Amino acid sequence: MANSFRNTLGRLTALPLVLALSLAPAAACTSFLLKSADGSPVYGRTLEFGFPLESEAIVIPRHYAARATGPEGKPGWGWKSRYAIAGLNAFGLPVVVDGLNEKGLAGGILYFPGVAGYARSDSSHPDSADTDSADQRHALAPWDFLTWALGNFASVAEVRAALDTIAIVDLVQPTLGIVPPFHYTLHDASGASLVIEPIGGRLKVYDNPLGVMTNAPSFDWHLTNLRNYVKLSPVDAAPLKIAGESFAPLGAGSGLLGVPGDPTPPSRFVRAVGLTLSAEPQKTAAETVRLAEHILNNFDIPMGLVRVSPQETSRFEYTQWSSIADLSGRVYYVKSYDNQALRSIDLTKLELEGRSVRAAPLRPSSRAAPVEFPKH
Repeated sequence: MANSFRNTLGRLTALPLVLALSLAPAAACTSFLLKSADGSPVYGRTLEFGFPLESEAIVIPRHYAARATGPEGKPGWGWKSRYAIAGLNAFGLPVVVDGLNEKGLAGGILYFPGVAGYARSDSSHPDSADTDSADQRHALAPWDFLTWALGNFASVAEVRAALDTIAIVDLVQPTLGIVPPFHYTLHDASGASLVIEPIGGRLKVYDNPLGVMTNAPSFDWHLTNLRNYVKLSPVDAAPLKIAGESFAPLGAGSGLLGVPGDPTPPSRFVRAVGLTLSAEPQKTAAETVRLAEHILNNFDIPMGLVRVSPQETSRFEYTQWSSIADLSGRVYYVKSYDNQALRSIDLTKLELEGRSVRAAPLRPSSRAAPVEFPKH
């Protein structure tokens, strides 16, 4: 991919992805929050999809003149961001699908198929907000929400307080050719976590004490499902005594017998909760970043593991990249499918002023090094 950033929708190449979407499995993203012994929060997530999203590492500067996508791909509501953002995009767009801002607010967009329901952007629909109403509430396309949140707020509490000023509307993403079904996870430097889910045209908001999120069903369903796993423990089970005979577990890890290992969202949610709650807290954020990487490895999907049909041999859902954010240190890390070296974007060392978005490709490499951006 080119180093220069493509900052207009008009320069995007039209991709015939509607058919591809009908063949590709739903994305299988997993996210979580860890805390070190000194209280430093670290956020991690994987990004899976059934075809390449062509993600680049990007930095959006402070005071950037951002603009949401409006109906028919026209420019929509605009705002000037308060905070710089480091993160990852898709299809060369000047928005993040995952990122960290300079105040330590981090979050991601995760796929939410079959459940997501946005406010209507069509004023002819009798049962929804009309276009004028959505405009007054500052309408955002589903892929614009995270960039708006990270660019304007320093904490999850600030985001929550501002949610009634915006509407996320049902716009078709030009490259995908569909209205993408999304929900959102946010975490801040205090360790607070929030889940935001558009359902039935309204935003359902949940405090997230577990820090974990995957995909559909809705977040409250996943919390209820945890009640099926209340006996799981990182501590090995004691031997079973029957008629004077002792039956000891076969090897270590018997307390976790029953942890689901398949790639479905409910199973990944349970597994992520088990791993994050049982992992030994590390002393510092730097050590917790490495712990997060080990946990992320449990959710890595290689090409070919998840297929939509026996006949489909060219499109697989796979882990295109994984990210980790040190919310206290303001450092964002990424490793990609073709480059498993963890590379960093340090917001405390970058020039955060500027008028344009800077981008850097996720090139295959075996070298661990900071992500390098072109100079202004």
